[in-house]
Amino acid sequence: MNVIDPSGFNGQGCSVGIAVARFNAPVTDLLLSGCVSALAEHGVGREQITVVHVPGAWELPLVCQQMAQAGRFDALIALGAVIRGETAHFDFISNQCAQGLSQVSLNTGIPVAFGVLTPENADQAMERADPERKDKGREVALAALEMISLKRSLADA
Repeated sequence: MNVIDPSGFNGQGCSVGIAVARFNAPVTDLLLSGCVSALAEHGVGREQITVVHVPGAWELPLVCQQMAQAGRFDALIALGAVIRGETAHFDFISNQCAQGLSQVSLNTGIPVAFGVLTPENADQAMERADPERKDKGREVALAALEMISLKRSLADA
């Protein structure tokens, strides 16, 4: 039996693209900080990280698709925050963003790590994004690195 375990992967030599929404910037800036720190801690050089800012979560799938098609990245990370409000806008944006990012990954074969928070309120968003608390930016960076490792392991198997 072959067991593929990508844990403990070193990201040295990996190229990672990060698409980050400017909408809810206090939250997405924290996500980006935790994400970049985690990538650096795991060997991804700063020169191997490309950050692209977009207006909001709605634009993340398109820019991730363009980044994937560029052929320069081992993985992509999408960062955003869609905070529930008083209207159905939250449902439309969060659902379509998730579906679009999933399609990018499936259509291109490039892992797209989903770092789009969908909290009930701003306090929950800040708690999840803050590197001193839940640090979801770090979690999504680690997921991206694991997927790079897994993809390479499967190719070598």
